[in-house]
Amino acid sequence: MLAELGYTSEFKREMSPWANFALGFTYLSPVVGIYTVFAYAMAQAGPPMIWSLVIVGLGQFLVALIFSEVVAQFPVAGGVYPWTRRLWGRKYAWMTGWVYLIALLVTIGSVAYGSGPFIASLFGYEATAWTIALCGVVMVAIATAINFLGTRVVSAAAVFGFAAELIGALVVGVYLIATHRQVDLSALFDSFGASEGNYVSGFAAAALIGLFQYYGFEACGDVAEEVPNPGRQIPKAMRRTIYIGGAAATFVCLALILSVSDIGAIISGEDTDPVTTLLTDAFGDFGMKIILVVILISFLSCVISLQAAASRLAYAYSRDDMIIGARHLKKFDAKRAVPPFALLLAGAVPCLVLLLSKFSEDAFSKILNFSALGIYIAFQMVVLAALRARLKGWVPAGAYSLGKWGLPVNIAALAYGIVAMINMAWPRNPGTPWYDNYIVLLSGVTVLVLGLLYMTVHPVHGKSDAPYADAIPKKTGE
Repeated sequence: MLAELGYTSEFKREMSPWANFALGFTYLSPVVGIYTVFAYAMAQAGPPMIWSLVIVGLGQFLVALIFSEVVAQFPVAGGVYPWTRRLWGRKYAWMTGWVYLIALLVTIGSVAYGSGPFIASLFGYEATAWTIALCGVVMVAIATAINFLGTRVVSAAAVFGFAAELIGALVVGVYLIATHRQVDLSALFDSFGASEGNYVSGFAAAALIGLFQYYGFEACGDVAEEVPNPGRQIPKAMRRTIYIGGAAATFVCLALILSVSDIGAIISGEDTDPVTTLLTDAFGDFGMKIILVVILISFLSCVISLQAAASRLAYAYSRDDMIIGARHLKKFDAKRAVPPFALLLAGAVPCLVLLLSKFSEDAFSKILNFSALGIYIAFQMVVLAALRARLKGWVPAGAYSLGKWGLPVNIAALAYGIVAMINMAWPRNPGTPWYDNYIVLLSGVTVLVLGLLYMTVHPVHGKSDAPYADAIPKKTGE
C-alpha cells in the first residue's frame, strides 16, 4: 500500500498493534500528565477541575476520529505533516509540520522537566532550578539511547511502560481510596474557595490538566510505516488511547483528590507539591521510593514515545526535502531501522530547552502552556485540512470511515479545538508585564511568523515532487 502512496519505506514493520497502542498510551501517560499538573489545577479550581478531563476527553475524541479517517487512507510516517500534504498541499503541510515539530521538541523538554522533582525526591536532594534542568537532560539522554536501539526495543519499552504505569496507577489509586480517603465524592462539586472572584476563569485555567493530558493518540500514526496493516490497526490504537488512557487519567486524578487531607493548603499555595506529600503520608518513605520508581518509568516511557514521534516527523519532513539539513536528517540506519540524525535532533533541542529553563522564574508553566498550544495548533490544522478537503469532495477511502457522520464530527472537532486554543492563550495574570501575560499567545505567533519567514527566505517546500493534494478529487479537464 505504501508504494501506492508514493513511498518506499526503509522502516521495518516490527511494531505490533498493542505496541502501537502502548506507544500512544505512554505518550499520553496518565501518571505523567496528572502528577505533573495536579497541584496547578487544584490551586486554580479545587476538586471540580477533574471535570475538565471529561470535557477535554470528549473534544479530543472527536479529533481522534478525524485522525483515524485520515491515517487509514494515508498511513505514512510522520503523522500530521504527510496527512496535511495529501489533504491540502505542500505549503500548508510545511507549516503544519513546522508547528508540530517545534511543539513536540518543547513537549519532550516539558515532560523531562516535570520528572526533575521526582528524581530529586527519589535521591534525596533539593529540587533547585539547576538540578531539575540537569535531571531532565539525563532523562532525555537515556530516552535517546533507548530509541537508538530500534523499533523492537522501543516497542518493548512502550509495552513495559504501559504495563508498569497502568498497574501502578491502579494499585496506588485503589490503595489510596481504600485506606487513605479523606473526603467523599461531594468534594468534586466543591471549589473549597478556589478562584472566589471568578470561578469560571479559574476552572478554565485549571483545564490545562485536561488539555495537557489528551494527546498522544497521534503518535500511533507517526510510526505508521513500522506497523503491519496500519490502515486498520492504527485507528483502533488511536481510539484505545483515548478510552483507556482517559479512563486511567481520570481515576488517578479522582484517587488523589479524595485522598488529600488539606485541600485548602494546596489552594492557598502552602502545599506546592501535594502529590509527594500525599504519597509519602500514605505509603511511608520506603513505599514512596517504590512509587517514585514507577513514576519515573512512566516519565521515561513518555519521553521515549515523544522522541519516537518527533524523529519520525523530522525524517518524513526531510525525506521530502522540506527543511534545511534534510540531507542529514533523512539518513537512515538500516541495521537499527532508525533515522539517527533525526533522533539526535529530538534529543538535542529538548536539552537546550531544559538548560534555558534555568533562567526563567516560571519556566515550567510557560513551557507547558506553549507545548500544549503548539500541539493543538498542529492538530487543528489537520482537522481544518480534513474539513476543507471534505467540502471539496474528499470521501475517506481507507479502512476506517465515519460515513455520514464525517462532516458533523469534523465541524465539532474544529469548534472544540478553537475554543481550547483560545483558553490556553488567554491572558490570566494582569499584574505581570504584558509580554509575560501574553507569553503563550506570543510564543505561538512567533513560531508561525518564523515559519512564514523561513518559507519566504528558503522555499524548500516547493522542491519535493512527492505526492500532494491528491485526496481532493480532480475536476474534469484538470
